[in-house]
Amino acid sequence: MAGNYQYDLAVIGSGPAGQKAAIAAAKMRKSVVLIDGKDMIGGVCVHTGTIPSKTFREAVLFLTGYSQRVFYGRDYMVKDTIAMHDLMVRVNTVVAHESEVIHNQLRRNHIALVNGMARFVDPHTLEAWNPEQSMRVTAENIIIACGTRPAHSPTIPLDGKRIFDSDMLPAIERLPREIIVVGAGVIGLEFASMFAAMNIEVTLIDARQQLLEFADREVIESLSYQMRRRGMIFRMGEKVLSVSVDEERGRVSAKMESGKTIHGEALLYAVGRQANTDTLNLEAAGIAADGRGTLKVNEFFQTAVPHIYAAGDVIGFPALASTSMEQGRLASQHMFGKPGTMDARLLPFGIYTIPEISMVGYSEEYLTKEKIAYEIGVSKYEELAKGQMLGDEQGMLKLLFCPNTHKILGVHIIGDRAAELIHIGQAAMALDATIHYFRDTVFNYPTLAEAYKVAALDGLNKV
Repeated sequence: MAGNYQYDLAVIGSGPAGQKAAIAAAKMRKSVVLIDGKDMIGGVCVHTGTIPSKTFREAVLFLTGYSQRVFYGRDYMVKDTIAMHDLMVRVNTVVAHESEVIHNQLRRNHIALVNGMARFVDPHTLEAWNPEQSMRVTAENIIIACGTRPAHSPTIPLDGKRIFDSDMLPAIERLPREIIVVGAGVIGLEFASMFAAMNIEVTLIDARQQLLEFADREVIESLSYQMRRRGMIFRMGEKVLSVSVDEERGRVSAKMESGKTIHGEALLYAVGRQANTDTLNLEAAGIAADGRGTLKVNEFFQTAVPHIYAAGDVIGFPALASTSMEQGRLASQHMFGKPGTMDARLLPFGIYTIPEISMVGYSEEYLTKEKIAYEIGVSKYEELAKGQMLGDEQGMLKLLFCPNTHKILGVHIIGDRAAELIHIGQAAMALDATIHYFRDTVFNYPTLAEAYKVAALDGLNKV
């Protein structure tokens, strides 16, 4: 018994933020209950989001032989005809294993699991309900980590067959020969690039004029170029007015505000996410959400009600599994008197397009806007022995650094294993290292990590 309450902490949602919040509290010998559906332990991350989509990508890369085409020709495929089943075998195996790992973590830390959907009765009381039963739990502290789901639009009649969102994608019967992807955010771009790697004709539509405005422009230009080389058509600055299906011809048509009509065999709708707060009865807790269902929090992840915290996708950008984990941990640390901080400058971004992108620190655009002097060091994969071995001719690593102090200001990578490589730069920045560290360090040869040394030498030659 936690004082007048059953638990010290009640966690709503078992995704990355909820898991880490619960485990961090348990490590501090606090009593913890976690509420989620029994088939959703691990949250959206494990079941419909990060883990399935990234595993899907690995399956695409393997079965298409994409990375080997520079050696064996553009038509090279490991499997001539790829079916949805071929991709999902790998996805289902990984999801099942990851679910088991998370169950074991929660069990080892003596975290109570309650099967159900949570809703507030009052600021300290939650009701967990499922079709069989409902029960109430009370807690001194509560953290909302219920995640998000794909946002829908009344103009897009999703049917799960020809018109679907990212959650529905695994259930489609067969891969289309041509697809319209509405939404050029991270999710839309990732899936569009996977489809293109399978030689599916892709038309990508977005109302914005630029792709991923928070990312380095040179990196995005390279991504756009490589996608166009694979036949992808970009329709930027375009808005979809309506979508219709001609079942007889097996066609989907998207009518644009500009008067164009785009045709395809299928349509993926990937415009934003909606937070799963609409079933929580937030009013009973004294909390309000915005139009997308997201919650506003302070630097300690507290909502307007101090003992109720929120973390993960439910609080909005950056909505990454990696940052959500740390947000959940820090929220628990704060509520039990051991506050920590998160340096936003050191948060890495991994975007799993083909090729993948990763970044940490500031971009050229930000530094220019803020009138901060910087210099650039660049390494191209085609100049690295390992890059040649992997067949990545377009990859690039860019270091941004101060020309006076030589402190590292940002790292931007596009190419094979970018999301792994970024952590070398992240560690150097966290330790306040200068670009001389990369110049003077011996890297294994041949490796892609050697790109840091090449980029450092290139940058120092300019100052």
